[in-house]
Amino acid sequence: MIKPIALDIETSGLDKVNCGIWQIGAVDLNTMEEFIEEARIDDDDSVEEDSLKVIGKSEKELRNKEKQSQEELLNKFFRWMESRKIRNVLCQNPQFDVALIEIKANKYGLKKTFQHRAFDLHSIAQTLYSIFNKKLLLRNGKDTDAMESNMNLTNILNFCGLPEERRITHSGEILKEGKPHNALEDAKLAAECFSRIIEGKSVFPEYFKFEVPEVLRK
Repeated sequence: MIKPIALDIETSGLDKVNCGIWQIGAVDLNTMEEFIEEARIDDDDSVEEDSLKVIGKSEKELRNKEKQSQEELLNKFFRWMESRKIRNVLCQNPQFDVALIEIKANKYGLKKTFQHRAFDLHSIAQTLYSIFNKKLLLRNGKDTDAMESNMNLTNILNFCGLPEERRITHSGEILKEGKPHNALEDAKLAAECFSRIIEGKSVFPEYFKFEVPEVLRK
């Protein structure tokens, strides 16, 4: 079975047009090869305070002139992707990660070397959850009476029998202390969850101690 490339990016904020990418992490689930590189964001990129709390970095660190440029970072990632057997990526939120990479690639005149169709971990997990539980995992929407999906990465980890060890923030407040977000670690979490959901098994030694839920092993 050929598997997708798990991908995650860390950024200076959630504004896809005005914020920058400072870290890209990826794992090829076919070879288990990893990619992790950091860069400085551009001078015209915006920085959001909420994002600094999530990643545990300062704006000065994100603008460190000693680091490679954002363009160089993307070039390295695109070259790495060129050697993959499959060029579809797996993300928890591909409409953000893939879109931001495309925006930056267009800015620098670079050719993106992976396919625009992506595997959405959220949709995969929500689908299987609904099959097992005969309902979707939902929550009340923000400022609306409508319901919305509650299958964030924390709940996907719980569904897959994994602990949430990352820092959790909401509206600028740290709700739970933990590890600052890291692109490679989050890509590996997405890859581990994908393997547990699709194949019913763990793939990374650091997660072997956490038992795959019986319902996923069937």
